[in-house]
Amino acid sequence: DAIRVNGRQLRCKVVAEGGNLGFTQLGRIEYALQGCGGIGGRIFTDAIDNSAGVDTSDHEVNIKILLGAVMLAGELDQENRNALLASMTEEVGELVLVDNYRQNQALSVMESMSAQRLGSFTHFIQTLESQGLLDRAIEFLPSDAELAERKAKGLGLTRPELAVLLSYDKIVVFNQLLDSDVPEDPFLSKELQRYFPKPLQEKYADYMLSHRLRREIIATAVTNSLVNRMGSTFLLRMQEDTGETPAQVAKAYTIVRESMQARALWAEIDALDNTVPESVQIEALTGIWHLQRNLTRWMIALPGLLPDIARMVERYQEPFSVLLQSLPGALTESDRGRFEAEFRRLSALGMSAQLAHFMAALPFLDSSMDIIELSLREGQSVKSVAQAHFALSDALHINWLMAGIEALPVAGRWQAQARGVLRDELQAQQRQLVSTVLGSLQAGKEPSEWVEAWLSRDDAALKYTLGMFTDMRSLSEMDFPTLSVAVRRLAQIASTGTR
Repeated sequence: DAIRVNGRQLRCKVVAEGGNLGFTQLGRIEYALQGCGGIGGRIFTDAIDNSAGVDTSDHEVNIKILLGAVMLAGELDQENRNALLASMTEEVGELVLVDNYRQNQALSVMESMSAQRLGSFTHFIQTLESQGLLDRAIEFLPSDAELAERKAKGLGLTRPELAVLLSYDKIVVFNQLLDSDVPEDPFLSKELQRYFPKPLQEKYADYMLSHRLRREIIATAVTNSLVNRMGSTFLLRMQEDTGETPAQVAKAYTIVRESMQARALWAEIDALDNTVPESVQIEALTGIWHLQRNLTRWMIALPGLLPDIARMVERYQEPFSVLLQSLPGALTESDRGRFEAEFRRLSALGMSAQLAHFMAALPFLDSSMDIIELSLREGQSVKSVAQAHFALSDALHINWLMAGIEALPVAGRWQAQARGVLRDELQAQQRQLVSTVLGSLQAGKEPSEWVEAWLSRDDAALKYTLGMFTDMRSLSEMDFPTLSVAVRRLAQIASTGTR
């Protein structure tokens, strides 16, 4: 007590707890809230700062179980086993550090979105409480009244509070995936090999398949990938919005991650450490987060259960890459100008040409899966379908409508779901309209000419709708009813086909 210091008295910018309970949780939160005023105050929890120790122990135990089976089979003796363990020390250290880097990065991304998505975090806390999985008082998480006060002040949750939610979510998700067929999926089983150092991957991959903790290792790896990249509220929100199981959400997320080759993007963002401001990296990570969320939702909405992951990745990965590279040439003139301006801005900040290209393309990639599906169904090139898609979007002001939907205020779970349904319906009408245009194409004409020909038809409903949108664009703001009317008008046009 003689040397006790309160959180608000600290003048350092960062605290790392090398021991357990160097701070009380209330002290951490008090110190972190000081940081919200711009003074500093970056702190997690002792469990986060010390998690490398636990991770190292897990690797040690699992490696020894694996090598125990190899020794039992007579393929390795004690002396060579010990030498092999020693030789892998540095690589195990690297694997552990990467795990912890990802976890800390996840908390930074969650913090950057915390104020904006405070309602989602509040609902997550309430849901865990209602299921008896969390005691808010024990964990010193804010009450509903305190959360409402923070929302009014434009504040979110602090890093210590987010660290608690991340930990609880990983426990919940791990148990859900362990009880599912996720550990049996051939594609996700690759996570088992990634867990072990390379010398073991190369020599003893067959023994990994019979490891007695195989399912737990795979479930842990998939949990970490999902939660570290998408945050603590993602899986719950996806389940509630779509009605799907945790396993289906995890599989859809994996298909999207592999199709857009997100691991390569994340590696490029990580390589920018200490060369660009952290805000640039967070901007890139959150941009990818939004795209993955939207495409995962699209993937889950496909009829029936998802086929095996490998087959879906094969279906979408190459067309996605083709679309990404051909995108500037498929955009309308005004959209191309936006793309090029953003590419120059990001390049000037220090991003590689590849990463800057992807980030500049982000606003146009939410429709990527629709474009790919139409390309496969109609037998047209990805670029041609993309040209028709973006030309029609421009002519019917669909981008403006989508921006209006994204800007809708959300005060709770049901409003969030309503906004999501409206977004899904707009994309469905756009998909149907593009399909109609593709069905009316004439040989020898450019996709933009297909769109012009379709729009120039003597169609009273189309003209009325365009006039309505012109009136709406003069409004100072758009609300749920107005946007619902606009989306329904597009549905009426889509339903008339080529009339």
